[in-house]
Amino acid sequence: MAVNLYWMHCGGCGGDSMSMLNAESPNIIETIHELDINVLWHPSFSFAPPADHRRLLDALISREVGLDILCIEGAVIRGPENTGMFGIFEGKPKKNLVAQLADRAGIVIAIGTCASFGGVTGAGATDAVGLQFSKKDIGGFLGKNFRSGKGLPVINLPGCPVHPTVLMGMLTAAARGVSMDLNTYNAPLEYYSMLVHQGCTRNEYHEYRIEETDFGQKGCLFFHLGCQGPLAHAPCNKFLWNNRNCKTRSGVPCNGCTEPDFPRDDPYFYTPNIVGLPIHLPDGVNRPHYLAYKSMAAAAAPDRLKHRKTEV
Repeated sequence: MAVNLYWMHCGGCGGDSMSMLNAESPNIIETIHELDINVLWHPSFSFAPPADHRRLLDALISREVGLDILCIEGAVIRGPENTGMFGIFEGKPKKNLVAQLADRAGIVIAIGTCASFGGVTGAGATDAVGLQFSKKDIGGFLGKNFRSGKGLPVINLPGCPVHPTVLMGMLTAAARGVSMDLNTYNAPLEYYSMLVHQGCTRNEYHEYRIEETDFGQKGCLFFHLGCQGPLAHAPCNKFLWNNRNCKTRSGVPCNGCTEPDFPRDDPYFYTPNIVGLPIHLPDGVNRPHYLAYKSMAAAAAPDRLKHRKTEV
């Protein structure tokens, strides 16, 4: 039996849709065919005229057509002054349509960090929030008690953009009726239980506190250059982007784009610290023990790490 999916774009860029096109093994076409997903509408790829789209929406809202999966890309814009008129559809606040469709959907999936937590869109003056979270605070647009037709909270797939493998995996689970354990922020543990730091090719440098103060070398970027790898939960070093690379492997600090407080207030390439020790440490880490451990580790660092070569 076909599964009906409607994809709605709210406040933000279309980066998650573009990321979806990079999915491989399976790609999006293979996924749709294999799972018998009927894509009722996608704002970038559907080509029905506006009148047909309006009739589809009326049928969904009246429940004449069932809505199994609702995907929301982008934050829900509430401004100015909760009118929602900064983000409109057919001259009316788009947030009203979000509420109507969410009420009809079997599963609601927040695609990307903006839809999950507010993200970049929420950092502006639009009064934009995630579907069920506003940064770390539960509630968001739909409220903390929202449950979909299948009794689920909004399932968050954060990332700026979301990794295509994560998106394909979640669509597969949703279409097949497979339940997934969620973390505190309602993101699937299958994809968001590990830190970006895990699997990073610079881990050995981190363990021995071989830290860089400038770009272009192989050492760790956590202590000085703002890398969020030890703090951010994401599979970027498990599922490489384009099956080839990720930020830290390229010598670029992780910006923590899957975390609820992204984008953070601190400068991107700077690590806030107290007496040379990062203010924000990984969950469960004891600050005095961490300082003592890192001091001893630095003293014991092998010469092959200390005398690393500049990357080409």
